[in-house]
Amino acid sequence: MEAPIFTNDAIVFGILMISLGFVFYTESKTDGFWPKFYKIVPGLFMAYFIPAIFTTLGFISPEWETTNVAGKIVKGKSQLYYVASRFLLPAALVLMTLSIDLKAIFNLGNKALIMFFTGTVGIIIGGPLAILLISIFSPETVGGADFDAVWRGLSTLAGSWIGGGANQTAMLEIYQYNPQKYGGMVFVDIVVANVWMAILLIGIGKKDKINKWLKADTSAIEELKEKVSKFTLGVKRNPTLTDFMIMLAIAFGTVGFGHFASSFLSDFFSGLVAKIQSETWRNIFTFLGSGFFWLISISTIIAIILSFTKAKNYEGAGASKLGSIFIYILVATIGMKMDLTLIFDNVGLIAIGVVWMSIHAGLLILVAKLIKAPYFFLAVGSQANVGGAASAPIVAQAFHPSLATVGVLLAVFGYAIGTVGAILCTILMEIASKV
Repeated sequence: MEAPIFTNDAIVFGILMISLGFVFYTESKTDGFWPKFYKIVPGLFMAYFIPAIFTTLGFISPEWETTNVAGKIVKGKSQLYYVASRFLLPAALVLMTLSIDLKAIFNLGNKALIMFFTGTVGIIIGGPLAILLISIFSPETVGGADFDAVWRGLSTLAGSWIGGGANQTAMLEIYQYNPQKYGGMVFVDIVVANVWMAILLIGIGKKDKINKWLKADTSAIEELKEKVSKFTLGVKRNPTLTDFMIMLAIAFGTVGFGHFASSFLSDFFSGLVAKIQSETWRNIFTFLGSGFFWLISISTIIAIILSFTKAKNYEGAGASKLGSIFIYILVATIGMKMDLTLIFDNVGLIAIGVVWMSIHAGLLILVAKLIKAPYFFLAVGSQANVGGAASAPIVAQAFHPSLATVGVLLAVFGYAIGTVGAILCTILMEIASKV
């Protein structure tokens, strides 16, 4: 990608914050155009979409290439997403989990797990079905031989869309797809997954109508939200500077410990996994060597432990609101990764991704209708697969901050089954490509 107008992260961060300020300012309006607009389009979607527009117009970019005075190509990359996902996301999870009610979450029932596994099955069968359907119209799109075979490249998408980055890398190692063509698969991952996330965010604005159509029982979710709201009101107070400093100390102290512990745990498990003789089993457990997996897991576990202490009373000082600020910044950095013009590049692979994601979505809708599952379970169950630990909490907290932990727990579970599910999907895709 060509260098954008602004490459300095300090300037880019300022642009993202102005975008978020604009969204919140316009969303606060009570008359005129904006109330009507935000009845249709959720503010969280706009927080994602405006940075995407800036990237599309060339003002900002997640990464770029430029030529220096010596004529050499120099690559540049923004660090904003890394900072947001590795520092602000775990801090947000801590702050939004302090007031968690585990018993109430378990009372949500088994529909959350059913929808999560439905999403997983949708990815597993969606890949081979997409290959079969696209091969009817464009057999060359799903062709390729040896290590250039498209099904090998699509295996990395399966790893990403069931688990996450570690699972995606594992699939690349297992099936040895041509590294020179791997960028095309990453491109499909970014475009299709981000467009699907945008659709889910828009759906949140219409969740009541969707739940009515699904005939969903949302009583357990509403009970959890009401319980948290009552608790918040019971401990509510005007936050002082001391409150803010202590909340930030709890959040980033936990994040700091999470980074410290995750570095040891990821190295330790990487060593253990490397000693596994079976290549299949070695790649299945690759996610245990992911520092991000351990960072999110440790931060969430510590936050759950703190929820049994007086630390949970900081919800009354606005802990979840502070966490939501961090989440919105993360959303803006995710939106920044989306260049809308890329949708029209490499149409063949994009078509496979769209068909694949449509099958995933269709199966989720079908099962949600059959078991009368709320839209919350559909959206979070999908993102726990497709988006992982970075996106599932975003979608969950859009319903209510108290629900963010549900997204995290499901996403972490996705890491554990990601490689196994992706291997099964790839076996089916290989068969489909030879039909």
